[in-house]
Amino acid sequence: MPPDVYIGTDIVDIARIRELMNSHPDRFISKTYTPKEQSYCQEKANPEIHFAGRFAAKEAIKKALMTSGINDPIRWTDIEIIADKNGAPNINLNGARFNTLQCKVSISHTNETAIAFAVVIKE
Repeated sequence: MPPDVYIGTDIVDIARIRELMNSHPDRFISKTYTPKEQSYCQEKANPEIHFAGRFAAKEAIKKALMTSGINDPIRWTDIEIIADKNGAPNINLNGARFNTLQCKVSISHTNETAIAFAVVIKE
């Protein structure tokens, strides 16, 4: 029997993320991103672009996870997006309820918007 596949997508206005970072920096960043994600984004010349890309990716992943049948709340930090040595995003899903799932995501951005597409595979 083939695995079940679920998809999600999201697009984010980078100006919106910049505004959240400026108006509620500690609360927004610490509740949304893991320490590794924060470090990665803060090292970039334009951190808000990378925070926005990860936000779009987390939202896309959440949408895919919810369609897979996960109905209990998913915290932003349950989803961690870490770039591999080539810059490709790797997904860590934190929590036992995600053990049977694989997740892949693609993130892209311009200077104004970030978009992400996620695929969740349930064995």
